[in-house]
Amino acid sequence: MVKTRNASETAAPNIAALEAIDSRLRWLSSWIIHNANHIRASRDGIKVGGHQASCASISAIMTALYFHALGPNDKVAVKPHAGPVLHAIHYLLGNQTQESLENFRGFGGVQSYPSRTKDTIPVDFSTGSVGLGVAVTAFASLIQDYLIAHKGMEENDAGRMIALMGDAELDEGNIYECLIEAYKHQIRNCWWIVDYNRQSLDSTTADRMFRRFDDIFETCGWRVVTIKSGKLQQAAFRDPGGQALSDWIDETPNAEFAALTFQGGAAWRERLLADIGKKRGVKSLLARRSDEELAALMTNLGGHCIESICEAFDSAQDDRPTLFIAYTVKGFGLPFAGHKDNHAGLMNPSQIEGLRADLGISEGEEWGAWAGLSGNIREEARAVAEASPLAREKRPAAPQVEVPPILTPDGNRQSTQTAFGKILLEIAKQGGPLANRIVTTSPDVTVSTNLGAWVNQSGLFRRQEMPDVFRASKIPSAQKWGGSEAGQHIELGIAENNLFLMLAAMGLAGDIFGERLIPIGTVYDPFIARGLDALNYACYQDARFLLVATPSGLTLGPEGGAHQSINPPLIAMGQPGLTHYEPAYADELALFMEHAFALMQRDDGESVYLRLTTREIDQPERDDDGWKDAALAGAYWLKAPSDGCEAAIAAMGAIMPEALEAWRAMRDDLPGLGLLNVTSPDLLHRDFSAKGQASHIARILPNVPLVTLTDGAPAALSWLGAVHGQRTVPLGVDRFGQTGDLPDLYREYGLDADAVIAAMAALFSR
Repeated sequence: MVKTRNASETAAPNIAALEAIDSRLRWLSSWIIHNANHIRASRDGIKVGGHQASCASISAIMTALYFHALGPNDKVAVKPHAGPVLHAIHYLLGNQTQESLENFRGFGGVQSYPSRTKDTIPVDFSTGSVGLGVAVTAFASLIQDYLIAHKGMEENDAGRMIALMGDAELDEGNIYECLIEAYKHQIRNCWWIVDYNRQSLDSTTADRMFRRFDDIFETCGWRVVTIKSGKLQQAAFRDPGGQALSDWIDETPNAEFAALTFQGGAAWRERLLADIGKKRGVKSLLARRSDEELAALMTNLGGHCIESICEAFDSAQDDRPTLFIAYTVKGFGLPFAGHKDNHAGLMNPSQIEGLRADLGISEGEEWGAWAGLSGNIREEARAVAEASPLAREKRPAAPQVEVPPILTPDGNRQSTQTAFGKILLEIAKQGGPLANRIVTTSPDVTVSTNLGAWVNQSGLFRRQEMPDVFRASKIPSAQKWGGSEAGQHIELGIAENNLFLMLAAMGLAGDIFGERLIPIGTVYDPFIARGLDALNYACYQDARFLLVATPSGLTLGPEGGAHQSINPPLIAMGQPGLTHYEPAYADELALFMEHAFALMQRDDGESVYLRLTTREIDQPERDDDGWKDAALAGAYWLKAPSDGCEAAIAAMGAIMPEALEAWRAMRDDLPGLGLLNVTSPDLLHRDFSAKGQASHIARILPNVPLVTLTDGAPAALSWLGAVHGQRTVPLGVDRFGQTGDLPDLYREYGLDADAVIAAMAALFSR
């Protein structure tokens, strides 16, 4: 169904009022940054920074969007360097305080870049690592369609997922990975608005590359709307000589246009007369304008013309994804407009005073929300601002989903990866609120990460019916995957960056759409690193999801070094907002999944990463459930030390059989020897850092020599020696692996029982 917004829903814009708001936003964003760098006392002498030029280039676009085009359910990712403009908008609406603005980039004040979790104003999507805030809007639009299909939302409540981006962000590869995936899933209701100021941090944008973006996006099904000229230019182009002027603008390289902008009217006149002055009508066209008027004409690009921007936005009222290319001048209206060094440039005190005077703002009224405006235009601008959807009530928080007990799959010998597939299948078969809210995704490794049975039961999500051709043709296959709107698995291509952006969008569904999802994403453990920036981005904005990574470590065996993960446990230990568990046994996995489903929904919760394995190992016989609380805290005694304990082994994950073999071999020679099953070095380290000797690990670990064992970087457990300062030998993997069977690999890389025994002997020979 193609939803077309009725033209009557978009009221005719009050251009004069919007222009007044634009001038306020340009001033306030400049003043916020100026105050932080030139007025507020500096205690450390470090430049505070900010991006006055980047704010000025997009203020008109944001004015037209927020105070004319924005619908009640639209969500916006604001380009990082335009954060002060967003805060200025909320300041005009009374949602932001002067105190916070005065503390821009200060502790507890307005953040450098829009942040969902750190800023006090409503922020739909955090931005900062360029490109990611753009791409996440496409996945959010897909999740919106998922919720509509699953009856969590009504079609008429669909909003646009909007990204405001700098043109330099189009250099980011994640945008094109996302674009391909968005095309495959036929996304709707998505706007990407490019502030095409043709300047990045180091240089001006390459002319020849930007002319290809139209083709790229149109090929992927997007409408491309170019907002190149403002109304002043459009009128001039209709005059004698105007076509020559228009052609000259089209053909002039970006760097030269920027330099002339900085030089001003006289330079424009000299250059235009030299290049096209002999063409009919050009001389008189130029002569009718003063230098100041000529400069205003030449910089009257579409991205600074409120009327042109509003017309462009009003032209795209259906649900087709749309790319708006708005031509702008970096630093528009500021004294360093067009200068190649203006990216992080700051106006000096005399320049900001000149801007204040030009805008009619009285000295001492710099923070006045509507300073510089008077009479009817002040009241009209205020009325337009107050009509913005930002001033209206937001969706209520999504209720939590009840988590039933998760049972351990049957089997005396199994791998954690197999157990994961069985647990999900059982949840799907039982149905209920949790099963209904789970949505899974994977970057082309659905089958090899044991999601296949879940997908057989729950189906693929597709907006149009997609029959299982193999099943219809009666060709035997274990995968019976039909696609429909009822499906609960979203297929992705083999791009891990997209996986984490998808998980971010899923994990924010409750906050953005008022409908909670329980996202589960699976990935090959070594390839977490491919999408690490996007994983960090998802955690930074507090998206909640379950990441299941498998298979892990050298235990993958014949796959070889390229697929044998080493550092993911260290990644997890260093990643805020992500709890890591590495279960050795199926009952541990069941416990951690049940805990994760609840933790993901708590106000003080976070996302969870499970590191699993394909290796089948014997399952333990449990006398009771007394081990569970300690396992959730990060470690429990698989073989408890007894009185007079002289040493201990700490191991985790798939190589627990080797640790057990070594324990059995040494227990007679080392009375009281204990074997600690570390389920989360991440949680142990956090707890120890916060509580020291009152921590869980300090309470349960005796002060005895210690051998640690992990199929990963040994540093994940080597720090345990710092708990009591005991002698420690850490065993693990710090080299790229190779192909081989497990006995050969464990022997070569020091992960077998003999290596543990030798390490313990070395401890006692010191």
